[in-house]
Amino acid sequence: MNNGLDYLTSVSNSSKGLIIESQEDVSGNEQPYHQVITTVTGPIASEEIGFCHSHEHLFLKKGPSAEIDSSLQIDDFDKTTQELNLFKAVGGTTVVDAQPIGSGRHSQWLMAASQQTGIQVVASTGFHKLMFYSENHWIRTANVDTLTELFIDELENGMYADGEDAWPVEKIVARAGIIKTAADFEGVGGQYYRLFKAASQAAIATGTPIMSHTELGYGALDQIKLFTDLGVAPSQLIMCHLDRKMDNVDYMLHVASTGVYLELDTIGRFKYHSDDEEVELIIKLIEAGYENQILLGLDSTRKRLRSYGGELGLDYLVKSFLPKLEDSGVSRALIRRFMHENPAKAFSKRILTT
Repeated sequence: MNNGLDYLTSVSNSSKGLIIESQEDVSGNEQPYHQVITTVTGPIASEEIGFCHSHEHLFLKKGPSAEIDSSLQIDDFDKTTQELNLFKAVGGTTVVDAQPIGSGRHSQWLMAASQQTGIQVVASTGFHKLMFYSENHWIRTANVDTLTELFIDELENGMYADGEDAWPVEKIVARAGIIKTAADFEGVGGQYYRLFKAASQAAIATGTPIMSHTELGYGALDQIKLFTDLGVAPSQLIMCHLDRKMDNVDYMLHVASTGVYLELDTIGRFKYHSDDEEVELIIKLIEAGYENQILLGLDSTRKRLRSYGGELGLDYLVKSFLPKLEDSGVSRALIRRFMHENPAKAFSKRILTT
């Protein structure tokens, strides 16, 4: 049986090619940094991240998201822990949960599920697309400084367990480890500008990475321009979903040239394209020299979690997709990079050493 640990402990000596020499760290920054990853059960050294899924949704409370799409309700603790145990059984170590405060994140359950299963969970503060909030939600009116303080508070002191119906007040000890941001086809203007500015200020103040949702892969360059104009380093940015559409390949390569990380998760999403086509996208990135910037996940919903009766399960990458990637000529050394070494860098806080 395929096991995620195989990709951490074994290096293929395949002669199929595609093994590309390592490039320099995408940051291009030689300042000395101490790197640490914040999980819901405490900080870990970056190398302890192990085999990592870089973008999932483990829980989603019933709310506006589920009213839009019923698969965006993931609210059974036992089923999610079953799913995490599937992941653990194939060598999984860490899951990055991409649901931010006030939009259905279940921070208490994230901590409890991590404690029960032993899977490390990196949780998110920040914001999602505005369609996932009620019309009178505080995210629509809070000013930049107030939001910045909230995000920093969740990163440094502990997350809140509430915030869907009113300003959050119920504090827990588990801390967020990344800042989630998102925009729809409106882009970074309008109400979103205030939100992106607050996220940027929190990222700069804490050295925390930002994971940003793009709508079908569009608008990434506009987001990157705003983030970097506001002072966020490209190496601190993780851009999501640029692999949604096959006709977006040239744009995706342009985005990669900025030095950001690319989180790819259109895997087993056959309404967009096949896994064979996803492999083609990844090989194009490798051939262009961007292998140090690739992260992989499944962007799970209720429909995609087997313990909820879904189609795939959190063992799908290990059991199906990564073997397909290897059979296509991608070495185990590179797969290890996508699943361990790149996440270890991408999800680390950059804390300057003195």
